[in-house]
Amino acid sequence: MKRRKFLKRSFKWFVGIGVLTGLYSWQIEPFWLEFVHKKMPIRNLPPQLVGKTLMQISDIHVGNAFDYAYIIESFKKAQEFNPDFVVYTGDYVSYETDEQLGQLKEVLNYVVKGSLGTIGILGNHDYGIDYEEERVAQHITELLESAGVSILRNNSLEVNGINFLGIDDLWGLNFCPEKAMKKYEPSKANIVLCHNPDVCDLPIWNNYKGWILAGHTHGGQVKPPFLPPPLLPVKNRKYTAGEISLEDDRTLYINRALGCLLQVRFNVRPEITLFELTQEV
Repeated sequence: MKRRKFLKRSFKWFVGIGVLTGLYSWQIEPFWLEFVHKKMPIRNLPPQLVGKTLMQISDIHVGNAFDYAYIIESFKKAQEFNPDFVVYTGDYVSYETDEQLGQLKEVLNYVVKGSLGTIGILGNHDYGIDYEEERVAQHITELLESAGVSILRNNSLEVNGINFLGIDDLWGLNFCPEKAMKKYEPSKANIVLCHNPDVCDLPIWNNYKGWILAGHTHGGQVKPPFLPPPLLPVKNRKYTAGEISLEDDRTLYINRALGCLLQVRFNVRPEITLFELTQEV
């Protein structure tokens, strides 16, 4: 009898813990935004940019999967930091129909912009159904440009002393990274924007030295304590989240995403990253 009571109580405890964990993963952590602060040492950084801030926002995934009013509120919080540069590293929508284009336009009324420059690239979901709709990618590009975000599609743009190189998405229709990396100039301060970190393993880098800012993985969204996330949309399983040295004078930073494809997160809080620019010694 004692054993039966023990098993019954244990079962109730496990059910209760499971319910609480499910509620937390569904209703709390997906909206528990973390602002991550990091230093970013850059070669050839102009002296006047030392101490300036660069904010990275990635994977906002505006759509019907979760209440995107949270994205608007997050943008308002981000604006309070008054960033000097803002970069967006793709996946602005979770595209199902053109309804998401209208939703994105609504969100972009609150877009975070840098006082010195605002630059973005596209992600795979910005190419519509099965990542094969250039029409959708073009429409999203036009919405972002109208909102003040300069979109780089395998191109570069020098903005107030920093040369930004933007690679279009690996899974999209317009992946031509060599076009962007031909614009790499070693004598300048350079930053590469690249949505999918798997691109880091391709032979396209033209001896690039410096930072690569990426997104795409969402950190796995669900990560058991002390274990790697079970699901990652990349071939290279070491590309999860955070700062990763590629050991060839390239440094990769993978943002954990502000939004989510499905409204569930566990042990992987949503993130906006705020870098302080420094000169590389």
